[in-house]
Amino acid sequence: MPVWVRDYRWHQTPEAVYLTVPVPAPVRAGIFCTEQYLKVNSPPFLFEAFLYAPIDDVRSTAKIKDGFVLFILYKKEAAMWKSLIMENGDKEKMQRIREDAVRKAQEDAKAEAEAKGTRKQERSKFALEATIKLEDAERKRIEEQKEEEREKATKEIEKWKEQNEKQKKVQEKYQSHQEWRKTLEKSKQQNRKMKSNRGTVKSSTMAGATSSGNMFSEKLKEESVPAPRSAGSIEIKFTPRAFPTALRESRIPEEEEWLCKEAEARRIINSDIAEIEDLKEEEKNPDWLKDKGNKMFATGNYLAAVNAYNLAIRISNKIPTLYLNRAACHLRLRNLHKAIEDSSKALDLLTPPVPNNAKARVKAHVRRGAAFCELELYAEGLQDYIAALKIEPTNKKVEEDAEKIRHVIQGNE
Repeated sequence: MPVWVRDYRWHQTPEAVYLTVPVPAPVRAGIFCTEQYLKVNSPPFLFEAFLYAPIDDVRSTAKIKDGFVLFILYKKEAAMWKSLIMENGDKEKMQRIREDAVRKAQEDAKAEAEAKGTRKQERSKFALEATIKLEDAERKRIEEQKEEEREKATKEIEKWKEQNEKQKKVQEKYQSHQEWRKTLEKSKQQNRKMKSNRGTVKSSTMAGATSSGNMFSEKLKEESVPAPRSAGSIEIKFTPRAFPTALRESRIPEEEEWLCKEAEARRIINSDIAEIEDLKEEEKNPDWLKDKGNKMFATGNYLAAVNAYNLAIRISNKIPTLYLNRAACHLRLRNLHKAIEDSSKALDLLTPPVPNNAKARVKAHVRRGAAFCELELYAEGLQDYIAALKIEPTNKKVEEDAEKIRHVIQGNE
């Protein structure tokens, strides 16, 4: 049997009624209020009132405090009531009021449920559209990256073809040179042979000069072989090879490609070194650059802070704080994917996990979780917040944010 609460207190003005209902037990079942019906249910205690005149149940309020419930009931018509509840109320009329109140509450609950369903559908539609946009952007980025890789591969193939053509020309020139050397050697042998024959003819002519006289001398002049052309030498210089292997054993296109890549890498390294050497002495200190970036971040100049952190990372890429601070800048600039990358890099450097780097690991998880949530990847974001809570369970702010993310996930579901 319920225990009826009778010792309530109330006072009024022409516009409103102020009612205090003592409730010894905590209010568990709830409060029910319509135009002419008021009910407080906290088993085993029960308070029920059929009001003297209609009230504006939309504007009226109820506050639950320790041991009592305070109502502020705004009257529909400004007037002073003779009493709080109906005088000599008819049971049938009271029953009708109660039923009307219950029916109206059910209709309001149904309308609220439909409105909630509509809002949920709208949120789901919005989330789906956002996901589609992200997927389209990612697909476009992948297509652009594929196109760049395709163009790069085409250029490399064209370059390889040009190098191959050049190499063929060099080989043809080399073969032509070998053939020319063979021809020259053959010509020298013939010249030596002709010189030998000429000496033999000359000696025989000298031996028979006493008997034959000038007649044979004239005949020999007519039949003598003309003198060979003067011999010479041609100097050929070959381009020195970068690899010690013989030409017939080498793979020239692959060697040329390797040399080009090595030269490009050396050029990039030398340019970075030259750029760093041109800096002032204090600008070569990563700690000084980190402090400068922190000051820029504090003044809201996030792009300048990112530039300072970038230069510090180029000087020393093993300091996790630089990646943490740059992730915070990317969060402010809405560069969410870069914020996730920097937070992950910081977590990689913060190993092994020890108490000295606990706060830094908490920041890294929270910033990466925030970036995931901004991308509406709430499940991944919640995992990072849970990881941060495991490291620092007493952090109330992180706990509240994690609870909000859970509510968002449950609302989407």
